[in-house]
Amino acid sequence: MRGSVGPRRVAINRPADQRTGLRSDSNPGDGRLLRFDRVERAAHWINALLFAILMVTALPLYFTGVEALVGRRELIVQIHTWSGIALPVPLLISLAGSWGARFRRDVRRFNVWMSEETRWLRGLGRERLPELDKFNPGQKLNAIFIGGSIAVMLGSGIVLKWFRFFPLDWRTGATFVHDVLAAAIFVVVFGHIAFAVTHRDALRSMFKGWVTESWAARHAPRWLQEEKAAGSASDSTSPEKLT
Repeated sequence: MRGSVGPRRVAINRPADQRTGLRSDSNPGDGRLLRFDRVERAAHWINALLFAILMVTALPLYFTGVEALVGRRELIVQIHTWSGIALPVPLLISLAGSWGARFRRDVRRFNVWMSEETRWLRGLGRERLPELDKFNPGQKLNAIFIGGSIAVMLGSGIVLKWFRFFPLDWRTGATFVHDVLAAAIFVVVFGHIAFAVTHRDALRSMFKGWVTESWAARHAPRWLQEEKAAGSASDSTSPEKLT
């Protein structure tokens, strides 16, 4: 896909800024930046759909009152099981091959922490945040938690589903881990949704792919400078049109 390997600047029916390769969105210096390409957006929404299915099907499995209303427990178990097994597949496909170049680059960002960011976390947000990269510390923690949760829930779910192949203490531990982490996932996912709906520009970037330059200057200035530097290095290439 062009979004994953093409130029990093976006053209949408505006005069080009000759210095940065950005096109003006409304005011000078407020062009559009590609934040998430099609591969990243597709991976996010497929992953979100699978998480939604898992959370909905988990309710009747954990609560007998919900199960009595829904019925068809065996069907629910099968949907829950195979949705869980499918959960890492979109991410793995998105990370593979040339189409996943931007995705891989963003995953590496989650593992890069500045000392100011860790101090901000230890101080529970009391210290002033440094100039941020593409993601803030909360977004990095959320991504790390979700990635780790997929691996742990898949492993513990396999033990619970095919329990005959595992010793009793493994099954006991898997049950505890699966149940506790499931509760944590509900909290984190609903928190993630709440933050998303109150930050419209960031949410729009997960639908349309772009943010304005002014938004990046406020919320991700180090990433903005990186994008400008990359744009200056690729002035000879044609800007990509983002839909």
